Amino acid sequence: MESLFIYLIKSSGLIGLFYLAYFFMLRKETFFNSNRWFLLAGLFTSILLPLLVITKIIWIEPTPSNINWANIPTTNYIQEKTFEDYLPLILIITYSVGTVLFLAKFAFDFFSLNSILKGKTIQKQADYKFVDITENLAPFSYFNTIVYNSTLYNASELENILEHEKVHSEQFHTIDVLISRLFCVVFWFNPFVWYYKKSILQNLEFIADSEALKKISDKKAYQITLLKITTQENCVAITNHFYQSLIKKRIVMLNKNQSKKWNSWKYTLILPALVGFVLLFQIKTIAQEKKSPNETQTKGEIIITIDKNFSDEELKKQVELFKKEYNCDLIFSEIERNSDNEIIGITVNHNKNIYGNETYKQQHSNNPINPFYIKGDLSGKVSIVNVAKNNKIEDVEKDVDSENDVVSITKEIFIDGAKVSKDDMDKLDPNEIESMDVIKNTSKQEIRIVTKKFNKTLLENEIYINDKKVDKKELLLLDQNTIDKMDVNKNEKTIRIITKNSNEIFNNSDAPTPPIPPTPPTFKFKSPKPPTFPKAPKAPKGSPINGDKKAWKEFEKKMEEFDAKMEKLEPQMEEFDKQMEEFDKQMEPFNKEMEAFDKKMKIYEQQMQEYQSNLKQQK
Repeated sequence: MESLFIYLIKSSGLIGLFYLAYFFMLRKETFFNSNRWFLLAGLFTSILLPLLVITKIIWIEPTPSNINWANIPTTNYIQEKTFEDYLPLILIITYSVGTVLFLAKFAFDFFSLNSILKGKTIQKQADYKFVDITENLAPFSYFNTIVYNSTLYNASELENILEHEKVHSEQFHTIDVLISRLFCVVFWFNPFVWYYKKSILQNLEFIADSEALKKISDKKAYQITLLKITTQENCVAITNHFYQSLIKKRIVMLNKNQSKKWNSWKYTLILPALVGFVLLFQIKTIAQEKKSPNETQTKGEIIITIDKNFSDEELKKQVELFKKEYNCDLIFSEIERNSDNEIIGITVNHNKNIYGNETYKQQHSNNPINPFYIKGDLSGKVSIVNVAKNNKIEDVEKDVDSENDVVSITKEIFIDGAKVSKDDMDKLDPNEIESMDVIKNTSKQEIRIVTKKFNKTLLENEIYINDKKVDKKELLLLDQNTIDKMDVNKNEKTIRIITKNSNEIFNNSDAPTPPIPPTPPTFKFKSPKPPTFPKAPKAPKGSPINGDKKAWKEFEKKMEEFDAKMEKLEPQMEEFDKQMEEFDKQMEPFNKEMEAFDKKMKIYEQQMQEYQSNLKQQK
């Protein structure tokens, strides 16, 4: 359930990212078709990119613990049910109810469309289906079906409307509408998705207007038709309808000069943001400890008896066998034979003993060697044992020094930070050992063992020292004599340690200085405002033939006044076009400054990578 919430949040964030990119950089451009594919790509990217997870494995060196946990005071908390425990259930119920309601609304819109088309006469022409209705509805198209009320318009207006709707049908704009509606059902809680849907519908109208004008000679008549349609506010939600509430923007875009092709570079600005999203949220880092040679697990137990009759070829086979099964470097050296080819002296070295390296010798003499075993157990440990006269197996001396100086096992032994005796170590099951280090100094030797249970405790909890989050390695390097108190919170899965002198720990006065980011250019220009259009009169109910003739006569009079006002606006529209051209010229220096800023940002990012790398080295 938590994964579903995280996925929805990530997808919602990407939808918001694409919408903001469109709103601030692309909505005023006349690349209508490119904007269409940008908006659709944004929706599909928002649902697919959160599914891409890059796994990054960091290998860390195993570190022995020097903390005696038994001597440190701890505090255990009893987990109680809180509001947070019920919050996931509340959220899933709320989300499910909202989704069902919006899905029901989606289904109702299909039902409404079917009710309008049911029983109507369909006229087929080329690839289109024309349906002439009597209801007072704005013209609309659904796939290749175009619906209109011919009694509400004259021949010229109807021709303009049909050319517009044909563009919707030819370019399958209905698919865009349905996709945007489905996203509103799934992401209904995200306010950006509703603005996103509105932008998609508006851009589709820009496309249809632009393409229709290529086939219509009277641009002014088309704009008047747009204004007339605004009086019919009844429309079907899941269709491409000729009426749109943002009619002023459509007229502005009709009269706007084509955007310069070089402005298409703005589409690429979304790519760094997507890369940043992946780097921040889609890389899963897994820390794994490197296995020391003593940790390799084998397929089974192997016991090989070496006696006086072993040939050099047979010894070589044993070296290959132990290398394959235990990753053990087994070395036979100083082999000496008598005249009967019997072994009378041999030295054996390997690196897989529980204590470290092991060296076994049988002194050179005239007599053949006594048989001895090389044994590999289930835990991956290898040992060499003598066969005594009473047929018992007894451990031989272990050599932990690389120079073969024989040292007795009288050293300090620590298990999970606690000092123990050799008997305690002998009682420890080798299968319970996570890691072991043999440390030899000139004055003393230490064996430090970390059990699997203790290591699991460290990996499952977040560790804080003096309220600073640290990793396992930093904790194991902490001197236990500096610890004042430690709290283990099972509910929050945290280990919090307070030291006796927190000011002296983790003090780093040589931290590198972070780079300073470049300053973006200031946008000082104000876009010109379009002229204020008069409000179109609202058409009376019914048709001019069967409806209220007096109301329709009054409507025609108001339309004449409206046309006169629109004619007076033509000089203002021409002035607005000139202002827009001047505005585009003023934007050219700013765009160059933005290009220079982007180059500085790339340099800044490289400096930040070096800074973060230096920080890691400091730690």
